[in-house]
Amino acid sequence: MKKMRLVKVVVFLTLSFITTLALAQDRIVPYSEIPAGIKSYVAKHFPKHNVIQSKIDMDGLSKQYEITLSDGIELTFNNKKQIIEIDGKSKLPDSVIPKKIRDFVAKNYPKNVITEWKIDGRRQQVGLDNDLDLEFKKNGDFIKIDN
Repeated sequence: MKKMRLVKVVVFLTLSFITTLALAQDRIVPYSEIPAGIKSYVAKHFPKHNVIQSKIDMDGLSKQYEITLSDGIELTFNNKKQIIEIDGKSKLPDSVIPKKIRDFVAKNYPKNVITEWKIDGRRQQVGLDNDLDLEFKKNGDFIKIDN
């Protein structure tokens, strides 16, 4: 009886693991398969960059779109096709950073530029070229320097 129960548990865990692996996939897709709203965002804010790769990242029932551009810029969009993260190696275009955050950085860090931006729930975070991370409320009010 105990042996049969153990077999059932092992089978259940194995099937659960396989299902998780099947649902958690990064799939490289042609840029033509990326939703129009995402392509419009890329064309508007990064017109001088070429698309190097486009992926759809499935994590359970959640879907994210990841676009890699020339110059090492990586864009991540949520399943609602809204931008949630931009990671670059050089200055990001002003058009992708909320004005209140741009103004704060210009005033308090005039010798630095924003190279990363992300939104997570009710907070936004920017990374500067001096490796400093700044955290803001969703409305752009400064919260703290994030270590």
